[in-house]
Amino acid sequence: MAAAIALTQDPPISISTKFLRLLPGIALLFAIGFAGKLLEKNINAYAKGHHWAFPNIEYVLWAILIGLVISNVFGLAEIFKPGVATYEFWLKAGIVLLGSRFLLGDVWKLGGVSLLLVVIEITGSLAFMTFLGRAFGLRPKLTTLLAVGSAVCGVSAIIATKGAIDADEEDSSFAIAAILALGAIALFTFPLIGHALHLSDHAYGIWSGLAVDNTAEAAAAGALYSDAAAKLAILTKTTRNALIGFVVLGYAIHWARKGQAHAVGNKATFLWQKFPKFVLGFLLISLLATVGFFTKDQNTALANLSRWAFLLTFAGVGLRTNVREMRKQGLRPFVVGFIGEIAIALFTLVLVIVTGHFYGF
Repeated sequence: MAAAIALTQDPPISISTKFLRLLPGIALLFAIGFAGKLLEKNINAYAKGHHWAFPNIEYVLWAILIGLVISNVFGLAEIFKPGVATYEFWLKAGIVLLGSRFLLGDVWKLGGVSLLLVVIEITGSLAFMTFLGRAFGLRPKLTTLLAVGSAVCGVSAIIATKGAIDADEEDSSFAIAAILALGAIALFTFPLIGHALHLSDHAYGIWSGLAVDNTAEAAAAGALYSDAAAKLAILTKTTRNALIGFVVLGYAIHWARKGQAHAVGNKATFLWQKFPKFVLGFLLISLLATVGFFTKDQNTALANLSRWAFLLTFAGVGLRTNVREMRKQGLRPFVVGFIGEIAIALFTLVLVIVTGHFYGF
């Protein structure tokens, strides 16, 4: 008699259960962000009251530093990880809500300048990072991932490109670790450079949006300079993000022709799949603000919600930066990335300064 084998499957997880799993991490993001706001307010007030020559440290930096300490000194418990991973959702929500602070005419004007600079930046960055990767003897697909991550939008671009070119997990983890480490360095160096060069909010914001890879780090680098710089950094970075589909499509076709990736079917469908949909949300909110759909109080409320969403994002930036994990990935990708990021930062800085003379920023 044949033995009956009962195959058991885990019951599907309900939406309410999934939501409950997110709550501890989201609460941690909120707590860190709120602690950053309190530290900024109280420390600055204490220093002023006691006549200390203490630098005005923004809540953005406090939130990132608290997250870094938790992640690298104490470690992040498993119960918090699902909720902390939602920091990218809060980033996109913040960008969409930020549309209420831009009239469509401003988006078109600034976006036009940004688009020109972004095309130049992407073209130059891809070419230089490819050259560096070959010069240092990196694997070809690892070079591609580093190039796309540096030129377009960091980790998101690497993940999108990995699937399109059939790259190995090891190559993607190398590239992601390098981009995350360099993004963390940019947070602390870009504001110092901007102040040393006396860059205007406009110039610094566009430079950050062009040169900092990940959207979260670009937003944070802008916010560490000024609120106006943060707006322009996000707008410029969003312009870069909008071109991700075209760059990934180009590399997918390239590797498919070499027989090392799946062929691309419908190119229009491919582009739509890779296009960051939150960009459309940003433009929609901007359109509604332009036609006067929102009252003044509603615009203020949306802007405040945007700031709170970014606050959770900045807390997540610190929590997801684990120095010990990055050190395991090896040295050469970091060297290539480091040299490339310095070159890209200098290249885009010159671009912004030259363009600023013509556009008056």
